[in-house]
Amino acid sequence: MPTDARLDHQSVLAIKSLTIDAVQKANSGHPGMPMGMADAAHVLWSRFLRFDPAAPDWPDRDRFILSAGHGCMLHYALLHLYGFDLPIEQLQQFRQLHSHTPGHPERGHTVGIETTTGPLGQGLANGVGMALAEARLRAEFGPELVDHWTWVIAGDGCMMEGVTSEASSLAGHLGLDRLVVLYDSNHITIDGRTEIAFTEDVAARYRAYGWATMKVDGHDLTQVHEALTWARHEGGRPKLIVCETTIGAGSPKLAGSHKVHGAPLGPDEVVATKRNLGLDPEKFFQIPDGVLGYLRAENGDRRGLREAWEARAAAHPQGPTLRARLAPDWSQLDTTVAWPSQAVGVGLSTRKGGEKVLQALAPHVPGLLGGSADLGHSTFTEIIGGGHVQKGDFRGRNVHWGVREHAMGSICNGIAAHGGHVPLNATFLVFHDYMRPPCRLAALMGVQNVFVWTHDSIFVGEDGPTHQPIETLQAIRLIPLMVLIRPADLAETCGAWRVAVERTAGPTALALTRQNLPELQRDESVGNPRDAVARGGYVLREAGHELQVVLVGTGSEVHLCVAARDRLEADGIGVRVVSMPSCELFDRQPVGYRRDVLPPGVPRVSVEAGTTKGWERYVGDRGTSIGIDTFGASAPDKVLAVHFGFTVDNVVAQARRVLAGG
Repeated sequence: MPTDARLDHQSVLAIKSLTIDAVQKANSGHPGMPMGMADAAHVLWSRFLRFDPAAPDWPDRDRFILSAGHGCMLHYALLHLYGFDLPIEQLQQFRQLHSHTPGHPERGHTVGIETTTGPLGQGLANGVGMALAEARLRAEFGPELVDHWTWVIAGDGCMMEGVTSEASSLAGHLGLDRLVVLYDSNHITIDGRTEIAFTEDVAARYRAYGWATMKVDGHDLTQVHEALTWARHEGGRPKLIVCETTIGAGSPKLAGSHKVHGAPLGPDEVVATKRNLGLDPEKFFQIPDGVLGYLRAENGDRRGLREAWEARAAAHPQGPTLRARLAPDWSQLDTTVAWPSQAVGVGLSTRKGGEKVLQALAPHVPGLLGGSADLGHSTFTEIIGGGHVQKGDFRGRNVHWGVREHAMGSICNGIAAHGGHVPLNATFLVFHDYMRPPCRLAALMGVQNVFVWTHDSIFVGEDGPTHQPIETLQAIRLIPLMVLIRPADLAETCGAWRVAVERTAGPTALALTRQNLPELQRDESVGNPRDAVARGGYVLREAGHELQVVLVGTGSEVHLCVAARDRLEADGIGVRVVSMPSCELFDRQPVGYRRDVLPPGVPRVSVEAGTTKGWERYVGDRGTSIGIDTFGASAPDKVLAVHFGFTVDNVVAQARRVLAGG
């Protein structure tokens, strides 16, 4: 792009002008960061970032992530100025209901937003995932088809968050050299100067991670340009460019103050700031003359780059394969996979069953990529023979995440948002507590991320209550748009994985057992058990007598319900067993189907090795729940089963009690 010093200056002013007025009009927002990073962002977008506003989702575009998502007016201003479909009216509705300019960037809500940011550090970790996805696709398809960069703007808050350290450490280990982070080092957080809590040498920390670093004056366009040029040519390592900036640059009274971090300038300071910058204080959402033409002049060339890529992809032998990877069709998955099976009564943990299913799926889902947070020998989530991603060789299908549960989930969100992969991340269920932020964001974004959590109950045994999840299953179920599946045997584990792969518009969690479970006998009316799992809940065994009670179980407790049914049926009591691997999928079924499975007026008993809270909506006033509302205990799993009432005797006793109206 030809340079013009005057128009460069005016372009920076345009970013500041739009930010100042949008935040002031909303009387809410964070003007300081966009005002401080306007110079560096302008250089990045005008000289280095590869994109096409007419086709914001073309596969080989560069990825830009604003990890410091509170400064989203920086991103919105840039999108508008470069001609994306974000008109000025949307900027004028900043932070208002139904506008396309929410208070933090949201993927899928605003054009040009790659990932949802705001919880600090998540965006940078997502950027690691995007860079990893690019590196692996480039290793597989070659630079003719995959040749883009990942650029991140992060702030002081991002650098303090632990997830940033986890993700950056892995990025350095892998040598993700197409990842560039611009660190807005303005030394300000909400509470004041960073020195009150944060005095480390961030650049030194990143060099220790294996990153290349450079420090620049973030307001000097020439220095920023030179640093970004260096980053493009410095191979073998990710890059951190420390941009020393002044928050709220241009504000006479508030520049450099924490007061400009998260509040509007105020009417008087808006006028003073505009005058100080050379803007007309009587004009609002002002874009200086010539700026739009200057910034959009290269859009034709940007379109040309995209069209040239499309032509290469159309002519390249692997072009159709890449297209299929980016937009997979799973309509024939169920009939093409050789789903594993075993005889009724054979014992197998669902984590080991998951391993069997994963191997069967891998040839048909080439984008499956992931692994475990240093628990591969316990979660059994390695694609056998798939190789491992390592520095200099990204062709593997497995990733050693290390003991980095939080970053693992967040990086996988970035992989999912990038496209071309079905990311998999695994650990023990109790460590969902370390992963809730990426779980919530995966659901909010609607990205396909497969969370595999094993050791899903007190039946972890001797490790004790620190490793025994109690409230965790229901905590996951509370996340909107998350689907949790807790399969009861190998057949249901096949169905769970099928849902996880076919469900491209949201995350799926699999809760799998450590202990062996018997393969269940199903009534013939069930049909394909994988279809049954996709409905969330189904009648596994029908009553042999007039229906009197329904036993509802999940996962490792379903076989208890089956055994209790057989005992009660022998006494002439009609008992139906419902397997409920996924409450969320069941709740999405038509009302008629749900009533057929759980007939109104029939007493019910739920059985799940976790909290009873939440089950009242299924068992109703006449039913009861067998569960655990305390912490677990350290003992062998069979001892714990008796202690906490997960026995056939107790299920039978509770069924008799509800039948008696007790």
